[in-house]
Amino acid sequence: MSQQAGQDRVTGTSDLSRWRKAERERLIGERLAIAADARQAMSERIAVLLSETIGDLEGRTVSLYWPFRGEPDLRPWMRTVIAGGGRIALPVVIEKAHPLVFRAYAPGDPLEKGVWNIPVPAAGPPVIPDIVIAPLVGFDPQNYRLGYGGGFFDRTLASLPAKPLTIGVGYAMQAVPTIRPQPYDIPMDRIVTATPVTGSPG
Repeated sequence: MSQQAGQDRVTGTSDLSRWRKAERERLIGERLAIAADARQAMSERIAVLLSETIGDLEGRTVSLYWPFRGEPDLRPWMRTVIAGGGRIALPVVIEKAHPLVFRAYAPGDPLEKGVWNIPVPAAGPPVIPDIVIAPLVGFDPQNYRLGYGGGFFDRTLASLPAKPLTIGVGYAMQAVPTIRPQPYDIPMDRIVTATPVTGSPG
């Protein structure tokens, strides 16, 4: 059965959950199979494209993330943001099924282990980001993002007083025909990959 045919069979909530879980496992496996040097090169290219996409960073707060399970590593780009007059924030999970909190961060600030042992700022004031950079497990042509299934980003975006510029980042091989978006899914404003989706993986 083709992938599209399999997707066409997704109907109920339980079927959707099983399908998304299988897609996550497949896509994360493919992401982890990317060689470390290739992943670094793609991360560097994504950082360049983010600078071009966002433009002037002066006075803007950019929420980034700590890389996990083969995600693009944009930590070096944090210094570019700061050099351009911007500020960095990192998302923090406070409680399951609740929105994220964003805390101010600068390279060298103390970190502690958060959910999934991902480092998060140990202290720092909560901030409202102007731009949210969200890692992708998968994405579709309508810019809907497939994440890890916790719904944190969608809840968070829905709860903010004003919608920030949202940019999903990942590799072109993570593109899927559809993530089967639901009413609670919020599409990204932009998707940035190191190479075009129609090109070679990246």
